[in-house]
Amino acid sequence: MFRSGKLSPVELTELMLTRIERFNPELNAYITVTGELARQQAKKAEAELSVAGGRKSRRDRGPLHGIPISLKDNICTAGIRTTAGSKILGEFIPGNDAPIVVRLRQAGAVLLGKCNMHEFAYGVTTNNRHYGATRNPWDGSRIPGGSSGGSAAAVSAGLCFGSIGSDTGGSIRIPAALCGVVGLKPTIHRVDVTGVIPLSPSLDCVGPLGRTARDTEALFRTISRDDGERGKAGRLRMGRKTLSNLRLGLPREFFFEMVSPEAQKVFEAALKCLRQLGARIKDVSIPLLRQTESAGNQIAWAEATHYHQQAGWYPERATDYGEDVRSRLLAGTKVSATEYLEALDQQKKFTGQLAQVMKTEDIDALVVPSATLAAPLVNEETSRVGGKDYPTRALLLVLTRPANLAGVPAISVPSGFTPGGLPVGLQLLGARNSEELLLHIADLYERSAGLSKMPDLWSI
Repeated sequence: MFRSGKLSPVELTELMLTRIERFNPELNAYITVTGELARQQAKKAEAELSVAGGRKSRRDRGPLHGIPISLKDNICTAGIRTTAGSKILGEFIPGNDAPIVVRLRQAGAVLLGKCNMHEFAYGVTTNNRHYGATRNPWDGSRIPGGSSGGSAAAVSAGLCFGSIGSDTGGSIRIPAALCGVVGLKPTIHRVDVTGVIPLSPSLDCVGPLGRTARDTEALFRTISRDDGERGKAGRLRMGRKTLSNLRLGLPREFFFEMVSPEAQKVFEAALKCLRQLGARIKDVSIPLLRQTESAGNQIAWAEATHYHQQAGWYPERATDYGEDVRSRLLAGTKVSATEYLEALDQQKKFTGQLAQVMKTEDIDALVVPSATLAAPLVNEETSRVGGKDYPTRALLLVLTRPANLAGVPAISVPSGFTPGGLPVGLQLLGARNSEELLLHIADLYERSAGLSKMPDLWSI
């Protein structure tokens, strides 16, 4: 529509800014709105894409040219406040853009603003003590998930067309699942994390959230380090209409032990849809999955505390942290060198076992739920699954953490709804650098299932 002159980037940007002005006070998805910058970028995109200037004066920067997006507020932006959802960095204005922001600017994307998040990305609720809780667009009494909760809520409610988040233990996929959007955690190091305020460098990834797999693929292609043969092959796959000869592994012994009945029912329906598309699904066993929670905790605790100590914030400014983040930083001080090294050893062994199982069993990807339950209520510290009470944080992390520990890509795609109308996500894990394959599977699945939609509540 931009290229035919039927729609202007300026018109679309104004629509997004109008929606943000109307709905953000209730959702609290944005910390900072960059309205004037967005208008300037939209005008530039309009001029570059204008049909009036003729072909010689046009400059087409690709699929994101003129598209309004947002960024999680731990991604550094030159001249724009970057808080990481914290009081400590409440007035921090970076001098340089993170490399992924440079890529997005070069692609002609329009930046609407910086999204709310769990403080320092160290949590899974986006109940932020300093900037307020972000609300789930499907039910304002519930969390959007975290730590990229503002990004997922903004995409879900139509306050942007895509967003970039970070994922250390599931912080893209958890909110994507709870808000009914697509979220991709790339292979570790495939997207540059320079200029993104870290949580745990051994586990940190940066990736896109979009309303559909194709939107998410356009964002990923822009921010990934390479777009060579792998990217070309992935885009060619997008044209295929079946999943014939695709082999999906199903590790039941770990991923289904704490899944709620509602999420389990939605997942079984998703498996049926994948089979109808031609995929072959077989049970597989990955024994070391049980070690991922402990190893992931030890690594994240130790590395997060080390970073905050090196920055001179902890314990010197301990009272400036939210209680939950402060308690996790304290836990990091109690991780011994031996425990940290043992966790790294467990990480290495699990990574090797996962790769070996996928090779031996001839598996293209694993298919599992994204989360054990739908969005919990705000401030719900424990949740009941299978007749037992569990810490809500643990329930939300348990199914996403393995992909971070192994450094492999994983995607969450909407797979259905609970009887109460809350979104549920399907998760796919692949071998390293198989993002294009995961996006292809997600694309075919979502178009076949017809489940990508916005909450009716957020319409004007």
